[in-house]
Formats: sequence, C-alpha cells, structure tokens
Amino acid sequence: METTEVVVIGAGQAGLSSAYFLRRFGIEPLVLDAARGPGGAWRHRSPSLTMDKVHGIFDLPGAPDGVEVAGDRPAAEVVPEYYGGYERRVGLEVLRPVKVGSVREGDGGRLVVTSDAGEWAARAVVNATGTWTRPYWPYYPGAPDFLGEQLHYAGYRGPEAFAGRRVVVVGGGASAMHVLSELAGVAAATTWVTRRPPVFRDDDFGEDARREAVAMVEARVRAGLPPQSVVSVTGLGYSLVVRQAMAKGALERLPMFRGLTAYGVEWADGRRVAADTIVWATGFRSALDHLAPLRLREPGGGIKVDGTRVLKEPRLQLVGYGPSASTVGANRAGRAAARDVRALLRPRPAVPAA
Repeated sequence: METTEVVVIGAGQAGLSSAYFLRRFGIEPLVLDAARGPGGAWRHRSPSLTMDKVHGIFDLPGAPDGVEVAGDRPAAEVVPEYYGGYERRVGLEVLRPVKVGSVREGDGGRLVVTSDAGEWAARAVVNATGTWTRPYWPYYPGAPDFLGEQLHYAGYRGPEAFAGRRVVVVGGGASAMHVLSELAGVAAATTWVTRRPPVFRDDDFGEDARREAVAMVEARVRAGLPPQSVVSVTGLGYSLVVRQAMAKGALERLPMFRGLTAYGVEWADGRRVAADTIVWATGFRSALDHLAPLRLREPGGGIKVDGTRVLKEPRLQLVGYGPSASTVGANRAGRAAARDVRALLRPRPAVPAA
C-alpha cells in the first residue's frame, strides 16, 4: 500500500477543479479516473448533442481560453479535447483507467482507497465521481411486461434508431428536451410525460438565479436528504433544443402514467398510449457506492455536508454532489474542497490570547 496526502477520485470538472486548487495551495494530489481518456461524463454523451445544444459549459479554473465554440461539433469530442488540453497545460497527471472499489478507515488516521490498480492510504480524499454511471430508472407497475424497448438517456445515441417508432419520453429536464427535439418528425409519434408540470423561464439565468438554485440544493444536503439536481430547481430556459421541440409541436405534456402495459402505457382514468420505445430521461443519482464502508448515510438517505466537507468524516470532501453536481457549482466546490483539505493538512497555529 502506498501513502499519499490527498487522493482525488474522478477527473470531470469537479475533480479537475479540486486538483487545480489543491496544487495552488501547495498540495500535490493523486488523481484517479475510471475512464480511458479525459472528458468526464461528456465523453459518453450522444454524438447528436452538439455544442450549440448544450445548456452551458463553464471554463475550468485557470483556463481563460475556455471551450472551443464549435456549434456543429459533438460535445463528446469538444469537451474531452478541452479537458485533455487542460490537464496537459496545468501539468496535472491523471492515473487512468482506474476503478475505485472502496474507501475505508485505515491505520494512522488515514483513509484507504482501494482500486483495481492498487491501494493508497491518504490523509484526505476528494470524491468527484459524479452521477453519469448511475442512471435512475424509476419503477412503475407493468414495466417487466412491456414488450417494446426501454432505454435510459445515458444510452441515447441519436434519432436514427427511432425512425417510424412510437416513442414515450419520460422526464422534464434538459435531457428530455434533447430527445424530443430530435425525435419529433423522425419517430412515428412522440408522447411527453412528466411527474410535475414543466416550468419554463424566459430570463437569462444570471448569477443571482444560479446562486439561488445552488442554495436550494444545499439546504436539502444540510438536512441529510438526497440532493435534487440543480437543474430540477432552475426550470427550463428557452434553449435551442427547447425551441426546436416547440417548433415541432413536441411539448404537449401529459401527466405521469399509472403503469406500463405490454404494448404501451396507461393512466388511472383508463387512457392508453401505444408505444414501441420508452426513453427514461429521468436523471441520475450520485455514484457513491464505494463510500459505503464509511457509513455516511443519514436516516433521510442523504449525506450531510458543510460546503463540501462530510460531517461524519471530515477527511472526506464531496464535490459533484448536490449543489456541485452541475457545471453551475463545480468550480466553486473545487475551491472549497481544496481549502478544507489545506485546513486539515496544514492547520494554522492558534493565535495566543492577548
């Protein structure tokens, strides 16, 4: 087992931001990433999600040049190129592909990070594993009996495969907008279903609105509840994909169905819609199973944090969790996590009383 000061798990935006600020504070982190190349979750996005369709890419810290503006290029190409160039430019070495299996209590006040590439005993751990590897599939009665195809947005790769098919799209966020904007006019029929009526906002979602959205998610996390996504509390802006879906008449929303049948979905009042495919654009959950040995969950199902510091385990920082699980809060969370780690590893001497 090797020893190190800090392990950062994950090299998406939150992980790279954390590593950047740790180095600024004079702490050299060991960065582990499960993917075969840079880009975080972006490398797995549908090739049909081009840069002009994404709802926002925030510059990584210390990189004023930002992401290349190339509207017709897939985000799955552009953003990994940007992340990879960033790693090289700031001199950040990322060990990949490395899959972390667990983080547990070790000897000498350290946390032990176990992976398929070895073990490290660290004085602090920054967890930035994000959500992409844990797509959320809600359960509805009859789901095993449905004879068509069920697909989560994580596996969506563009509209071509849906030509001539009747498709039900479930979800009220940006992912659902992306799917509907592309399938309308290609599929034989699209039906949009959400649990709550969608809220569209026509402002520019400026800095004050972003802070308010992050604060709402932070309040849930402080209470030990599972976090909502930032997007779920911001509403939908009139992005390119929203305008495209509207122009194609695809945003006639229906309330959530009661369950699935062999050939479609049905509501409590007996209404039925036939379907060949159901696309679950129902979001993701935090990928935290490897932290189970630390027993961090509260009775409400969440993990209490103060900023990014886990209250039950101060040696652990959670970034890309709750308010930092989107590009809105990731850089700020990386800076906060690095500050907390510095305070833990380099405590300032107490000032004597006058």
